[in-house]
Order: sequence, then C-alpha cells, then structure tokens
Amino acid sequence: MYGRTLCGSLLFASLLVIGPAGSAQAQAVDPAADAGDSGSITDTSLASIAAALVQNAVPPPEPEHTGVHALFSATISDFKAFPQRESTWVILGIGGAAAFAVSPADKHLNAHLQSDFSKKFFAPGKWLGNPYVVAGSAVGLWAYGRYVEPHPKGGPRTSKIAHIGFDLIQAQLVSQAFVQGLKYTVRRDRPTGECCAFPSGHAASAFATSAVLERHFGYRNSWPALAIATYVATSRLVDDRHYISDVVFGAALGMASGWTVVGRHGKENFAVTPTVVPGGIAVMIARVH
Repeated sequence: MYGRTLCGSLLFASLLVIGPAGSAQAQAVDPAADAGDSGSITDTSLASIAAALVQNAVPPPEPEHTGVHALFSATISDFKAFPQRESTWVILGIGGAAAFAVSPADKHLNAHLQSDFSKKFFAPGKWLGNPYVVAGSAVGLWAYGRYVEPHPKGGPRTSKIAHIGFDLIQAQLVSQAFVQGLKYTVRRDRPTGECCAFPSGHAASAFATSAVLERHFGYRNSWPALAIATYVATSRLVDDRHYISDVVFGAALGMASGWTVVGRHGKENFAVTPTVVPGGIAVMIARVH
C-alpha cells in the first residue's frame, strides 16, 4: 500500500500558475479560506509536503491490445468511467473552488504579466500545449511503438511506448471533448473579446498529459511534465488568451481526464485529509492501493 498526493500535481501546479503571476493565494489549496485572508501557502511549503508524502507510482500493466479497435473501445469506457470515479469529483471540486478563489484577479492579472521578456519566454507555450500538437505527438508515439519498434514475430504489437501513446491519445480525446463542450456551453469571452475562454484547452491538454506520464513514470520522474504543463498554462495568461480561472479549471479538468484513463488500469481508493501547513491549510488527496 502506498499513498500519493495531488498537492504536487493539481494543487501545486495551480499555485505554480498563480505564483509566477504574482498571486500565490492560499485559496488555491484551501477553497474554504476567506479570499481576503493574508495567509498563504508557499510553493516551497507545498513542495516539502509533497516530497514527504509522495512515493513513486506503480507503472500500469501493459494492455494486451493497443490497436485502433482497442483504442475506440477504451475511449468509450473512459467516458463512461469519468463521472463514476470519486477522483473526478474531488479534482473538479478543488479545481472549481480554486478557480472561483482566484477569479477576482481575472480582470487585472494579465496586464501585470505583459513585458517583452515574458512574451518571448512564454511564446513556445502556444505550441507546446496546443491540443492538436499534443494529440499528434501522442499518435506519433503510439504509431512508433506499434509499427516501428521491433516486436516478436506473430506476437501482439504492443509495447511500453505504444502503451504510453495509447493512454495519451485517450487522455486528449476525453479532456478536449469536455473542454469543447464547456466552452460552447459557458461561452465566456476571452480577454480579447472573442469566444470562448472557459476552460483553457491548452491547460487541460498539458495537465492531462502530465497525469498520464505521472502514472507511467512515477511522481518523482514526472516533474518535467508537470513543469511544462504549468509553463503552458501560464503562457495563456501572458498571451492574453485566458483568465487565471480559465487555466486553473482547465488544469483540473485535464488532470481528472488523465487520471480516468490511467486509473482504469487498476482499482484505486482515495483518502482526503486536511493538513495544517505554515500559513494555512492544505487539502491532501492521497491515492491508496
């Protein structure tokens, strides 16, 4: 049995998005906290908590089939499993509360991020988190694992690489289906006045990828993916394409989608524990096997 916490993924990532923007609020972790509370949980304290509680994930077992028919069947199962998993509502609940908590900064935060340096530094985020680019990369990884990587003659065309691509494709399909559905239901204007901002598709795409890679490579080895996802989410603010609440909920939706895909590889239970930390309270969501 082992426990892993989401503070280092969804919640910590949300604070990382807010942190570079100069608004690291405790509400991102403690949704019940008063928005005006001066106490805050720093990135450092959350990192310390995560480091103390996190252990590497057990890689998911390789599926017997990773072909197109299996991909279609698995994706249908993912959509069915999404609302049935406890983790989905925990993650979306925290993400929704965090998005609401930071929403007062929506109207003025982006303006504070504008500079020549930030625009140049975050420019690649537009492409790194583009759902089409991410999905295309996933398809390429899956195709390489199935059709280029050597396989035993007469054996199934499945491998670790094909499996990762297989899961990444599913995560993109699930996350973007919900993103597009919400975008055209909510129809919230972007900072530039166009439709539709909520939630951020780039943030959802990047954090769905991060969630899948976390399960395959273990929490400690997936920090680069989490850092890139946070970078992508922040870039959407610098580009003035989204508000902070858009990217925070987009990150939550992506994380919930990714966990749905990889979570069906094995039975999981979740424990929710409030924990006192310097400056406030953190809500720890531990996945227990």
